Amino acid sequence: MQKLFALLKRQETQIILLIGFLSVISGGAWGVYQTQIPPEQPLQFPHNIHVGLQIQCLYCHPGAQRQASAGLPTQQKCWACHGQLKKYFQPAVPVEQWPPELQKLAAFVKNNEPINWVPVYQVPDFVHFNHRPHIAASLNCETCHGDMSKKTVATLEQTVNMGWCINCHQAKTIDDPEKRIKLLDCGTCHY
Repeated sequence: MQKLFALLKRQETQIILLIGFLSVISGGAWGVYQTQIPPEQPLQFPHNIHVGLQIQCLYCHPGAQRQASAGLPTQQKCWACHGQLKKYFQPAVPVEQWPPELQKLAAFVKNNEPINWVPVYQVPDFVHFNHRPHIAASLNCETCHGDMSKKTVATLEQTVNMGWCINCHQAKTIDDPEKRIKLLDCGTCHY
């Protein structure tokens, strides 16, 4: 045991331990940072255009009403609308002249390939988030996801972490102590 203490008192050992500690902390910070970068999507979906056309969020993301995941639209869902746009089907307008993202969508449809969207908002496996109670509480999608009428591809509006969720739960239950107890209980999100 004395040899161990003597080894720990050596400056070289302390430097090695400090480097190891800082490496672990840096790796963790880098990992958290990586979860906040919007992923590259297979299609650069223009949310602003679709919101401008008065298409409701729940049309493309119907799971938000029923389950944890809001769901991501399939190529069939996208083509249900875009397949109806006659201006793209006139013989005078070949596929090569369509906007690039519609060309990509048409290729997914033609090849019967799924659109492998990458979820932007993700929580760790030990967190159980469900959209349904948030919609039932009359929260708009913009509350968490921002104003999509000003965006093309979805990006993170804020760092999604426990502190952010707790702050919202506290703010929404300031006048309801019973609801506050329930929403601040660990088991509400970690079960």
